[in-house]
Amino acid sequence: MYVSLLRAVNVGGRNALAMPAVREVYESIGHRDVVTYLQSGNVVSTATARRGAAVAAAAGEALRERLGVDATVIVRTAAEMADVAAGWPFPNDPTGGRDAHVTFLGAAPLGSEAESAPFDAGPYAPDQAFVRGREVYLRLPNGYGRTKLDNRFFERRFGVAATTRNWRTVTELAALAAR
Repeated sequence: MYVSLLRAVNVGGRNALAMPAVREVYESIGHRDVVTYLQSGNVVSTATARRGAAVAAAAGEALRERLGVDATVIVRTAAEMADVAAGWPFPNDPTGGRDAHVTFLGAAPLGSEAESAPFDAGPYAPDQAFVRGREVYLRLPNGYGRTKLDNRFFERRFGVAATTRNWRTVTELAALAAR
C-alpha cells in the first residue's frame, strides 16, 4: 500500500482536480484499491512497484499526460505512514492536536532517514518544528495559514519538494493505508 501526497492540488482554486479523475489516472497505471481522501490530493493505493520513487514518478507523469496538471507527488508506504503517525515528537503536546501538522519532504535533508533533530524555529515562535528523516513535524499555535514554516520555506531551506498535511489527515491516511 502506498500513500501519494500531491503538492498544491485543489488549494485556492489552483490545479483543481476532481478526485474521481485522479482515481481513474491511478487505476490506468495499474494501481488497485484506489481511495482518495478529501479534495486536497491524497491517494491511497496498492501498486506492484517496489519503491515509492517509482510510484511518484509514474503518477506524476500520468497526471501531466492525462489531466494536464504538473503536480509534485510525494509517496510513503503504509509502514512509513504508520511510523509518521506514531512519531509525534513534542512531549508537551502528546496528542498532536489542532495545531499539529506534518510536512512531507521529497528526500531526507539531513543525509540519512534515520537522523532526527529539533529545528531552530526560534525566529518563528511560537511555532515549533522537529525534523525526522523525510518529515518535519510542526506545532503551529496560530495555524498553518499564518506560519512562515510553510512548504515554500522548507523547499528553499532543504532544496527538496515539500507538502504539508494536518494531523487529522496524517492519521486518517495512515489508517486507510493499514487496511
